[in-house]
Amino acid sequence: MLLGVGLLALALLAAYRLYLRWGTRNGPGGAARQGEAAALPRMKRRDFSLEQLREFDGARNPRILLAVNGKVFDVTKGSKFYGPEGPYGIFAGRDASRGLATFCLDKDALRDEYDDLSDLNAVQMESVREWEMQFKEKYDYVGRLLKPGEEPSEYTDEEDTKDHTKQE
Repeated sequence: MLLGVGLLALALLAAYRLYLRWGTRNGPGGAARQGEAAALPRMKRRDFSLEQLREFDGARNPRILLAVNGKVFDVTKGSKFYGPEGPYGIFAGRDASRGLATFCLDKDALRDEYDDLSDLNAVQMESVREWEMQFKEKYDYVGRLLKPGEEPSEYTDEEDTKDHTKQE
């Protein structure tokens, strides 16, 4: 019971912080950025190192990617939330798992090196899995986040087309 109340309090705090950030970040040029993002072709499936993922932060590249639980999603169509001026913009081009699991929207929730999440508790890991499911439903899965030393997979055009068709 106490755990449930604590989680509810954390969720409300996160919602309040989002509200505060959102109200101050809706600036000019947002519609132009969204139009530019909508014109981007669907991304081909590939895997990403942390360094490669950072290129897709919405500032250096109009496409916005983020990773959750080892999976990379194209969240460009959600640039209002994940773009440089959005309330979740801190996660653009990064592994957002820890921040989403802990309801933390600060730089403290981001790691510059691969994060295996092994220190998260069971409730936080369940939260990461729930976020992953939400991203799977709403955004295109574009590949995996590679662990250090891991080699990228080679995806065929057939796999890529089949998975994109399945999601729609």
